[in-house]
Amino acid sequence: MTDAPDLREACAQGRVTDLGRRGDPVDGWHRLVVHQTDVGYGVTDPAGQLRWVNPALAALLGLAPGQAVGRSLPALLPGVPDGPRDVAALLAPSGGDAGHRWLEVSCTALASDTLLYRAVDITAWRDRELEASQQAQSLHRAQVLGRMGNWEWFVAEDRVVWSDALLEMVGFPPGTELDYATYASLIHPEDLPIVEDALQRALGSGERFTYTHRMLMADRRTERIYECYGEVITDPAGVPVRMLGTAHDITQAYRLHAELLRMAEEDPLTGLPNRRALTRELERQLAAGGSGALLLLDLDNFKDVNDLRGHAVGDRVMRILAATLRERVGQGQTIARLGGDEFAVVLPGARSEEAAAFAKRLGTAVAALPVVAGGATTRMTVSTGVAPFGPGDGWEGVLANADLALYASKSAGRNRVTVYETEHYADTAKRVSVLDRVRAALENGGFALHAMPMVDLHTGRTVGHELLLRLEDGQGPAPGPAEFLPAAERTDLVLDIDRWVLGQAIDALVAYPDPALRFNVNVSGRTLEDADFGCFVLERLQRAGVAPGRLGLEITETAAVTNLDAARALALELRAAGCRITLDDFGSGFGSFVHLKHLPITGLKIDGEFVRGIDEGCRDAVLVTGIVEIARGLGLSAVAEWVERPSQVEALKRLGVSVAQGFHLGRARPLDAVLIPPNGALSAPGGSAQDR
Repeated sequence: MTDAPDLREACAQGRVTDLGRRGDPVDGWHRLVVHQTDVGYGVTDPAGQLRWVNPALAALLGLAPGQAVGRSLPALLPGVPDGPRDVAALLAPSGGDAGHRWLEVSCTALASDTLLYRAVDITAWRDRELEASQQAQSLHRAQVLGRMGNWEWFVAEDRVVWSDALLEMVGFPPGTELDYATYASLIHPEDLPIVEDALQRALGSGERFTYTHRMLMADRRTERIYECYGEVITDPAGVPVRMLGTAHDITQAYRLHAELLRMAEEDPLTGLPNRRALTRELERQLAAGGSGALLLLDLDNFKDVNDLRGHAVGDRVMRILAATLRERVGQGQTIARLGGDEFAVVLPGARSEEAAAFAKRLGTAVAALPVVAGGATTRMTVSTGVAPFGPGDGWEGVLANADLALYASKSAGRNRVTVYETEHYADTAKRVSVLDRVRAALENGGFALHAMPMVDLHTGRTVGHELLLRLEDGQGPAPGPAEFLPAAERTDLVLDIDRWVLGQAIDALVAYPDPALRFNVNVSGRTLEDADFGCFVLERLQRAGVAPGRLGLEITETAAVTNLDAARALALELRAAGCRITLDDFGSGFGSFVHLKHLPITGLKIDGEFVRGIDEGCRDAVLVTGIVEIARGLGLSAVAEWVERPSQVEALKRLGVSVAQGFHLGRARPLDAVLIPPNGALSAPGGSAQDR
């Protein structure tokens, strides 16, 4: 300040008393500066006794200038310097409603017995500094929690500034000086060109950029995956001056997504690709104009293994067989488990005779496998169908041809290889005829629904119905569902069938609004892959004004496991709306209980294989008891199937099963007959099992 020399001189001459009075040596503009400045000045003796203050300091002390003189400055402002030294920042006492104040105080010696204090109110600056620091800490914490960091590239200086969160995320200590060359050396070599290309294009166009890359952490061992976004800041002339970017660690999400994809296309029992993956590979080969052959292999009499040795042995046989086949399939060839005991192999570039020879070698390898169970050794054989394919073929036709060839192998005595030939046309025509009848039934009303009651075992009352599809087109012998549904499921016809059944079920619920009337509808594995199916169901329910809880969907365990990702998505969507989701044939596959962790279902249907002998042996009873206890613990309903004898009812009741279905409890009848009995009263909710 310009007044300091004059003050120092005045003090040295002993003329400093009250510089605010008329006639003091600091006059003119010096006096105005001292009295008008917002910087506080005060003069004390060595003990801190105030001899003079300007109005600014008096105001900071909350006193009038005359009140301050003669008082101890350290007493008024605890923490002030007690002698000449560096500036001290202190929190000053509050004055009235002024709130807290931060002061920056310095002390200078004017003479041996005089000290000059200078005080500046830095509250606003200090508050802004604290707020900025808190915001920076909050941002850093948010970035750490969100596994995200940011960087800023000053283009002209070619200098990159990394946030501490980003440095920590990559494994470096906060504040590390990390140049771009070191950063680039950590990026996966295959991904580095992608990163650099995105940055260069952004610099050239000024547009925002994004890329995903793999990168090693500072230890150069741990690999992470980052998703990056950014933008370019330009000057008024459009020249890039800065580039801002964020990096988000998506390693966990990426691996989870990859695992879900793997589960969606992998058979859980054998680890082989499933039907979905197989058909996709076949489609890819045909789309590229490739040629080759498709093998369908079916284990002969596998049902006997399950029945005589148990499902655990059957599952072990499946795994052994899968490992044997996998070992013999070469690079570029695809092997998959289609379900049950059926496998398929895509052989790109193979001629029919080469494919047949390869199939025979696979059959020989399988026949050489001994299956030991219960002290007995069983040897397995396979029947194989071979279908060549080439440009212009469709995957559905190729699969159908291989299936026909496989059927021919089975019909000829099993344990053989059959190549599809034109003389199989009659069988093909039959299959096509069935599909034509299915299409016509959809268009002309040739389908009908039958309803099988689900009965409360304690009261005998019907609590719901499972709707079963029947082909009743009046054209000679009607094929059963086991004949026309597998054929339809090899095409998109099954999608239309499932929608038709859902539509008919909802229409019936609208016509009979009694809330006690509840239907269960079966959904095919192909429909699980229909991304629009859930919306279709919910829109129909909403448009019809039907409570979602009156409708239940049944998904077989095999279909759900084969399409686990799709089954989970559909179940989540429909269950959230209030629909019931039942896992059908529960217990028929390996790892049944594991699947419950991944599927948001509301109920189970106990596979009929466990119910068939429930009244004759203890093993089935133990398994059913386990299923019932798990269902009860998870809050799921449990329904038993294949109840054909009164003794089964008693056994199920003892084991805690409350609801069941089967011929003993009521056969499936046309839906119209169930809804409109002869006396005209609605029988569905309240009829008894004995009435059926």
